[in-house]
Amino acid sequence: MKTLLFTAVAAASLIPAAAMAQDDSGSTKRLEPYVGVMGGIHNYDSESSKEGIPPVGYKGRMVEGVAGVNYNVAGPLVVGVEGTASKGVSGDIDWEYGAAGRVGVKAGKDSLIFTKVGYQWTNFDALGKDSRDYHGMTYGAGVELSPADMGGSAQSSNVRLRVQADTTGNFHSIRPMAGVVAKF
Repeated sequence: MKTLLFTAVAAASLIPAAAMAQDDSGSTKRLEPYVGVMGGIHNYDSESSKEGIPPVGYKGRMVEGVAGVNYNVAGPLVVGVEGTASKGVSGDIDWEYGAAGRVGVKAGKDSLIFTKVGYQWTNFDALGKDSRDYHGMTYGAGVELSPADMGGSAQSSNVRLRVQADTTGNFHSIRPMAGVVAKF
């Protein structure tokens, strides 16, 4: 687990370098690396899932770091990848980490509506210090709102307010999150 987190942090540190390496000849930037911090809750159902999560209704408050890259395919269509690492701050969840692909549509001046699908691992504090990790598919949707679309006079902004909801497995959990994302 420590090796994976170290690798994720190392990869995230390369994102600003990728942003600087883009073509500055006046063409539109096509790659948009981003990092962010979010907070929220994760509530699991009280029934068994195929991931084997015990049916006790685990839940917890989380703080999450996110890093990724979007690519403007054509017009308003955007595809991307992101990685996440979350730490439980109260409740039954110790940590979660995962990776996902995203597809989105730019809206307004600089906002984004997206869906995502990926894979997530979870470790529960409630099961003890050396408990196993539970894992499965994760699905979600959300929006990143730019200050430019919330009454600002600028045409774009490097900061966005992000709100999303995810689920794990066969819709056996709900995970609403909100935070701030900075793009480069």
